[in-house]
Amino acid sequence: MQHVATWKEGDAKWAYHEDAFAHIATHKVSLDPYRLESRRILACIKDVLPAPPVQRVEKASVDEVFLDLSAQVHAIILERYPELNGPAPYDDPTECLPRPPTTALDWNTDALVDLDEDQTEDDDPDWDDITMLVGSEIIRSVRAAIRERLKYTCSAGIARNKMIAKLGSAHKKPNQQTIVRNRAIQQFMSGFKFTKIRNLGGKLGEDIVSKFRTERVEALLDVSLGQLKSKLGDDTGSWVHEIIRGEDTSEVNSRTQIKSMLSAKSFRPTINSFEQAVGWLRIFVADIFARLVEEGVLEHRRRPKTVNLHHRQGGQMRSRQAPIPLGRAVDEIVLFDIAKNLLGQVIVDGRAWPCANLQLSVGGFEEGPTGNRGIGGFLVRGDEAKAVKHLLQDGDGHASANSDSRPEKRSKSSIQRFLSRQGTSLGENEEDPSCDHSGLGYLRGSSSPTNASSDAHRPESNGNQQMPLDLGRTETARLDDGNESSHDDMRSKGTTGTIETYFCEDCDKTLPSASKTEHQDWHFAKSVAAAETEDGSTTTQAKSTVAVGRRKFGASKTTATQTQKRMEKGQSRLAFG
Repeated sequence: MQHVATWKEGDAKWAYHEDAFAHIATHKVSLDPYRLESRRILACIKDVLPAPPVQRVEKASVDEVFLDLSAQVHAIILERYPELNGPAPYDDPTECLPRPPTTALDWNTDALVDLDEDQTEDDDPDWDDITMLVGSEIIRSVRAAIRERLKYTCSAGIARNKMIAKLGSAHKKPNQQTIVRNRAIQQFMSGFKFTKIRNLGGKLGEDIVSKFRTERVEALLDVSLGQLKSKLGDDTGSWVHEIIRGEDTSEVNSRTQIKSMLSAKSFRPTINSFEQAVGWLRIFVADIFARLVEEGVLEHRRRPKTVNLHHRQGGQMRSRQAPIPLGRAVDEIVLFDIAKNLLGQVIVDGRAWPCANLQLSVGGFEEGPTGNRGIGGFLVRGDEAKAVKHLLQDGDGHASANSDSRPEKRSKSSIQRFLSRQGTSLGENEEDPSCDHSGLGYLRGSSSPTNASSDAHRPESNGNQQMPLDLGRTETARLDDGNESSHDDMRSKGTTGTIETYFCEDCDKTLPSASKTEHQDWHFAKSVAAAETEDGSTTTQAKSTVAVGRRKFGASKTTATQTQKRMEKGQSRLAFG
């Protein structure tokens, strides 16, 4: 362990400790330096290979990747042998390819696995051999780039599927690549223990060894398919029968992101207290969170959804799981609190000490939201804002026709007028809204335009109107605001002109001719409102008399109170029928 970075109990960061070999019980190996270099190597491999979708890379572990070179090899072969680009003989796609024009292949310094017993090197190469040759050239260039850029050596295996390629990568080490041609698969596989094959090194491999009394591929080849199915089951027996003969149909999955993160420690001697376990949980959380930061959890690129705790006491393994709250950011405090709670659940459920192994993991990773922007992203500032403002204005500095054509918002003053008029009926001194908000207030008492500004912003007079007329008045205020803005534009430009007026005999005022129709409508509405107010007062008075009469003849107080409700300010009753 001397050359390996370790976590020390109680520390929040891994380090290279000189005395790590003497403290194996209290130190934990840190793989962070290896993960960092693994990412650099993976980036170098992707840079050498063509871009996706031709490039297919699967990260198998911190120091192992699978490459599917099929598309790239196919393109290179068609370029080197243009005769393969033509149509099939007799337009029959089942016709065999022509023999390769090459009789000898240069394998450079690659390690070639010996051919099967019924094959010889004197035989002319076929297209499978040429395919392996092109693949070996690509892998040789990848290994050379890793050595040149990162100063690392690596081994490789080239074969027709993932299982054989993995066995080949470990066949000749260090810094070599092994080629397992299709004509050499049986010779290559027969020398292995089948427990070295992917997915056969665990319980399934142990089960096969116990049932067939062998662990050699060569001995298991003599077992029939029927025997394998009878002892292992139909599916498992068929799969084992194919895999020991070099048949593997699993594809290279273009996935380089991890699905889960694990931090674990086996204790020798065992730990015997809650405090010791909590100390190791802190180390596990620090280890996992450092890796989460590299995965982009702080930038919300990826986020785990669950925390898992595994606890082993004697021969019993207990597991607990809890979700990470979605409303909280993922940090060390959140992870530690969840892990501590899970440990408490394990202790409550049964005997927990002495503990021989403790594991903490996070999983269920999900991608963070993409394309989201803060509110600042929708705003423009500085020179950009000035440019936008300039585009929306005409040459004189006023809003362009596009902005004028938009529907005008109802003015705030109309709402204030609505609120101030609630509660009283129309009075004799109430003034026409068109006079108050037309922007031509100087016509009321003075012919001087200097009073226009003060009149236009003068509070309303003492008149108020009924609720049924407020909707109509709101619409009138909207139209009046438009007149006011246009008049203000005229005055801001210094424009003066003759405005046609007319004299209203009902209110003895001079008004613009443009508002004549609206003004007449206002007088009509005023007369209707006055009539409704008079009718409503009579109806209310009559109902009050009936309520008093009922009380004299023994009607309950509650009934009289419900019948004779006091009118609130601004309310009126309409007479129907």
